[in-house]
Amino acid sequence: MNPRTGTNVPFCHDPVFPIFRLMEQMRLDALAKINLTLRVLERRPDGYHRLRTVFQSIALHDTLEFQVAPGPFTIECDDPSVPVDGRNLVWRAASLAWQAAGRPGEPAGVRVRLRKRIPAQGGLGGGSADAAAAVAAFTRLWPAREGASSREAIARRLGADVPFFLCGGTALGEGRGDDVTPLADLPLRHVVLVFPPFGVPTAEAYGWLDEDRAAGKARAAPRHALRLADGAEVEVANDLEAPVVARHPEIGRARDALLAAGAEAAAMSGSGSAVFGLFPAEAAAAAAAEGLRSAGWRAALSRTAGRERALRFLV
Repeated sequence: MNPRTGTNVPFCHDPVFPIFRLMEQMRLDALAKINLTLRVLERRPDGYHRLRTVFQSIALHDTLEFQVAPGPFTIECDDPSVPVDGRNLVWRAASLAWQAAGRPGEPAGVRVRLRKRIPAQGGLGGGSADAAAAVAAFTRLWPAREGASSREAIARRLGADVPFFLCGGTALGEGRGDDVTPLADLPLRHVVLVFPPFGVPTAEAYGWLDEDRAAGKARAAPRHALRLADGAEVEVANDLEAPVVARHPEIGRARDALLAAGAEAAAMSGSGSAVFGLFPAEAAAAAAAEGLRSAGWRAALSRTAGRERALRFLV
């Protein structure tokens, strides 16, 4: 029994990843996320805001291929805008796992190929998802010595969203978002994603919220209610949406276009700029995506992913 949820669902900190067979080459999908709920509360002493967020995995994913190879550790990526050095979270995951295994020097003996499909600065967690997949792979490849940092501790060091991706499905994030508790899965929804032609840096989005609150200009974004598989209600709302929309009205227009196209709920994900709409029926979602594209929006069709799907690695 999980004492935090009162259910038999395990903590996300439990070793819930399936044990996969290490081969000369391994391929892992890193699924994106949307934030069904994002409540931004008071600022913490460490400078971060206290959050209460409900994460949801979706099928959109990057793919990471790990190949055992002689020589130094390297990353290759099909997106030239993605750094392939120590600025990349996959590289940092390799370094931390290597250190936890008690190995001297820099990581070596593995080549990573990264195929990007999750847009950067979209609020979909692409970099964090890649980092979590890398943590899962490297901590299997290089088991930690006794007393070293655990997989979950490494994930926390890489970023506030990374621990969620070691859990997947539908989950509650508290603290900085890195204190993660699994929830019952959201029943399948088809997801239409709209990508404005710009990104929103996370720090700017939080800064705008602080500015608006200090000036008494904070406004509430539209709110919608959904029910999880166990009947619990989840609110679809994002406290960052209003301040970002005030600076980028296109995001509000994308949300409104999704609602007009029949979405039961729509919101900006994370700090933006991507906007999602949820549809119970695939045909309605496909029609909405096509209509948005015809109107000049960049739109894509996806679907929610339960915990089992989110943690299933392709080897």
